[in-house]
Amino acid sequence: MSLQSQLQSLITSIATDIKALLANQGNLTTLNTTTKTNLVAALNELKSSINSIDLTALISDSTASSTSKTYSIDKINSQISAAVSALVAGAPTALDTLNELATAIASDESGIAGLVTAVGNRIRFDSSQSLTSPQQIQACQNIGVGDPTTDLAAAYATAKA
Repeated sequence: MSLQSQLQSLITSIATDIKALLANQGNLTTLNTTTKTNLVAALNELKSSINSIDLTALISDSTASSTSKTYSIDKINSQISAAVSALVAGAPTALDTLNELATAIASDESGIAGLVTAVGNRIRFDSSQSLTSPQQIQACQNIGVGDPTTDLAAAYATAKA
């Protein structure tokens, strides 16, 4: 291949790429900027326009709710810290994360067994429950019913006599 044909091939390739670039940039006259002949100038105009936005007008730490404003980063951090503190509610440092609680629970099997037993010994009010006679008597006394084995007819007969 001669030098002339190589140059011709190179020029054709470059021209094809330039046409593709021009086609991909789109029609600059449709830009919403005042500069419509230069893409870089249009982007700089857009950047300048964005930089001129007064962000402080969009930030408000007032307690009133708003759909057009946001809290400052300090207020957001303060709110998150307050929510975490309320969730932790004065827990000791060794138990103030979920991981620390999970580790403490996992390492105290007898304590967990005790809790499970204690919860199992509670009287349910949302469904029926099987209790031994002593448990029934204790449950009735705890809620102020008294001894469920009392013969009420005999007590009435005694009171009537």
